[in-house]
Amino acid sequence: MAITLNHTIVPAKDHNAAARFFATIMGLEQLPPDGADGHFAPVRVNEGLTLDFMIAPAAEGHHLAFDVDPVTFDAVLSRLRQAEIPYGNDPADPTNGRIDHPLCARGLFFADDSGNLYEVMSPS
Repeated sequence: MAITLNHTIVPAKDHNAAARFFATIMGLEQLPPDGADGHFAPVRVNEGLTLDFMIAPAAEGHHLAFDVDPVTFDAVLSRLRQAEIPYGNDPADPTNGRIDHPLCARGLFFADDSGNLYEVMSPS
């Protein structure tokens, strides 16, 4: 059996708000609370992976990168623009409004309130 990632914990000051933010921007499904007393706010990324947002009062942001097809990239970019959420092509300046990415044809970074940095990359 191949090794696959099943889930990862994403620290957040407010796990429900962070999960809702990520799910909304990425166009993904936020699942019902999970874990003891619902301390996880999971978001289904694909059939084999969830991001489980968890409260971490002193959250240190993670960097999470996603490969997406061009249609999904356009939809993410549209939702970012519509919500007036800053994005950019450089992790050191994720608010520069650019999508020309050094590793792919189009890519961007955006951050949540807990300092998690999301990277979205498209081959065209």
